[in-house]
Amino acid sequence: MTTTRVVIDHRHPEKAHRPDNPIQRKPAWIRVKAPTHPVYRETRDLMRANGLVTVCEEAACPNIGECWSQRHATMMIMGDTCTRACSFCNVRTGMPAPLDASEPDRVADAVAKLGLRHVVITSVDRDDLADGGAAHFAAVIRAIRAAAPTTTIEVLTPDFLRKPGGGDVVAEARPDVFNHNLETVPRLYPSIRPGARYYQSLRLLDSVKQCDPSLFTKSGLMVGLGESRAEILQVMDDLRVADVDFLTIGQYLQPTVKHAAVAAFVTPDEFEDYAAMARAKGFLLVSATPLTRSSYHADSDFAALAAARAEQQRA
Repeated sequence: MTTTRVVIDHRHPEKAHRPDNPIQRKPAWIRVKAPTHPVYRETRDLMRANGLVTVCEEAACPNIGECWSQRHATMMIMGDTCTRACSFCNVRTGMPAPLDASEPDRVADAVAKLGLRHVVITSVDRDDLADGGAAHFAAVIRAIRAAAPTTTIEVLTPDFLRKPGGGDVVAEARPDVFNHNLETVPRLYPSIRPGARYYQSLRLLDSVKQCDPSLFTKSGLMVGLGESRAEILQVMDDLRVADVDFLTIGQYLQPTVKHAAVAAFVTPDEFEDYAAMARAKGFLLVSATPLTRSSYHADSDFAALAAARAEQQRA
């Protein structure tokens, strides 16, 4: 087996004491090309000019070349430093800076300049804030509505663990899609997502749907962390009980040797099986491929989601 060593840097001081997990060679079905498209560079330069952070870069997303060449970028608000230290995530860990009151307008300006039909807004976890950043999310949504009224808005939020009503604050600002990722099965939360609580995340999604039934809700899972098929199917059932509309499933990829190891590379056929099972359980839309990520193809997925609901209502 071929392995690669990646040196841990200052982004993850809390992981420095962990033993190395050698990074396995990726199978052919999950490799991507380095970004070279000129529009990729234009998108990158616009983000820099507006002083914006993207999860595409911070989380080392494998789809950045494809997405940025099509002017699709997921903007990460409230800074680039997370108060949690999930073992799968490549976002910097530490104490974040205070919120920037100008950020909502800067995000809205970039959305307008890019001419986005659909935008995804996510954030780091901000457990240092009393509301977890819920009011800031709402301010960003309102600013985008003012600057780009035809743009549809998808938010990918933290769990607002310290402020259980935080999801309702965001929902009341009327995004078009409310996404919160469960990430993995409950058995693996202590090792993979130790700062979170599985049932709190489920309650968040359920509460948002009850707050505004017209909102599309969405959640995502990683596979290849040691979960079983039965556990994934149970999570699907839990999400359907919460009336979640859209499920994404993608392969976990290990960012550095200090992050959780890949337990398995799930095959394309296995992803097709998960997608078929999820559709059978009643999700309006399912995206399950090795390279699926929460905001991958989010604009076309939103159109498909709206069409699926319209078809359901006609039935």
